[in-house]
Amino acid sequence: MVMIDTSAWVEFFRRNGDLRVKLAVKGLLDAFEGALCGPVEMEFLGGARPEEMEAIRGWFGLIPYVRNKQDIWRMAAENYAKLKAAGLTIPWNDILIASIAIEKNIPVYAHDKHFPAMSDKLGVRLYTPGYNGMFHPEA
Repeated sequence: MVMIDTSAWVEFFRRNGDLRVKLAVKGLLDAFEGALCGPVEMEFLGGARPEEMEAIRGWFGLIPYVRNKQDIWRMAAENYAKLKAAGLTIPWNDILIASIAIEKNIPVYAHDKHFPAMSDKLGVRLYTPGYNGMFHPEA
């Protein structure tokens, strides 16, 4: 299972989005390996156009939803403090998504510069798609 970040969903749904990202998200969905969490759903749907909502909800309704407990907020706050102490300013929502992935021990697929920075400092695992976007399980 791979958490698909908002940044990847944006590219996937964008008409002229990055083809590599589109293929990678499609590869995850085709392999039934893509996952969604609350912060991604809130962030993406919050920025979607009304005419896109039905299609997006259709996709989101087909993939596994990663649930979390209240403790995740404390973990995210601690991760925020670690990153701040390291001189990194990263949006809290990205930190929350990374914290959920760390807690569930699943990689994140993102088209966002913040996740590689968090990988170095927090140990969040990043997903790298296979050839032509095909699902590539970790070795």
